[in-house]
Amino acid sequence: MNNQVHPNSVPVGLQSELTCLRQLSARVGSDPLLVQASNGNTSIKLEGVLWIKGSGKWLAQANQEEMFIPVDLAEAKGAVERGGEIPQLRISRNPMRPSIETAMHAVLPHRVVIHVHSINTIAWAIRLDALDELAARLRGLHWEWIPYAESGIPLAREIEMAVARARDTNVFILANHGLVVCGRDCSATEQLLCEVERRLVIPPRPFPEPDTTLLENISRSSGLQNPDFDSLHALGTDNTSLKILKGGMLYPCQAIFLSEVLILPPTIVASRLKSHLTAGERPPSVVVVERCGVMLHENITNAERANLIGLIEVIRRTKESAHLRYLSREEVEKLLNAGGRGYKDEAEMDAKANSATSATFSEEREPEYNRNTCLS
Repeated sequence: MNNQVHPNSVPVGLQSELTCLRQLSARVGSDPLLVQASNGNTSIKLEGVLWIKGSGKWLAQANQEEMFIPVDLAEAKGAVERGGEIPQLRISRNPMRPSIETAMHAVLPHRVVIHVHSINTIAWAIRLDALDELAARLRGLHWEWIPYAESGIPLAREIEMAVARARDTNVFILANHGLVVCGRDCSATEQLLCEVERRLVIPPRPFPEPDTTLLENISRSSGLQNPDFDSLHALGTDNTSLKILKGGMLYPCQAIFLSEVLILPPTIVASRLKSHLTAGERPPSVVVVERCGVMLHENITNAERANLIGLIEVIRRTKESAHLRYLSREEVEKLLNAGGRGYKDEAEMDAKANSATSATFSEEREPEYNRNTCLS
């Protein structure tokens, strides 16, 4: 399908709606407790057209670059029923593809949809007792638990079933994935997002200081660098964090962006380090030295770094006593074989967005969504 829509054919009233969506997206995308790198997506439905973020785009840059793609809503719903690809409406020669989550946005009846990889939500959604824990915290809200499903058509169908059970549902907790909130307009949806974040907030666990002497020695004899985000050292210095990391993959973006984390014993010496770093096709972006801290390869991408920071923030909010549900080997393989590597490449191409978003996570910021930004 190659429908043509002229950019100037969008009525003035709808242009203001898209402006609100862009502003909302930039606010949400600039909060690393909600969005890391290119993950997360937003949409609005306007007169039969679903405007959805393009794949690989960084929401934080929504005010600086064009990233929303028009999709015929009826055709998108039909594609979900058939299990086929969702075509976009052609308004230019822009090579962007609609987000992988377009199917989910299409089947939701709500006008505005925000999907984020909320750190606090994921810290609950990876637990086997998540339903019991969430029931108390989300009491009074219209929410549904969505069992883990592959992004795209499988997840959209799970969402469809949840909506069929309860039409008034406007909060969806995605197991091992994230959060979806919906509403009549950008303002109401953003306020709902703030409320869910307020209820689910978890203080991060403190961690022992890194062994800077050893890490400096490693840095001098390798292409590794000391990270500029101190909390990353918790992966090596905090026993609980290291135990959780060794357990496997907790959610899709960890598997896609951080599948090559190398864990080494504290007794590693420089003469053996080089062989570890060159054992694979490409050197690992992240090296964890047990009981000492973390080192990053000099070629680590900003997308990898943003997702690594997200991972440690999830892990630091996960209790040692919590029983976790890790992704199975089959689920991880399906993620990578179904285009995960291509998605990673798209995310890493947007260098302008990378540098802007990478600097927004402050060690001192409050561990919840800034309610002062909940305005549209």
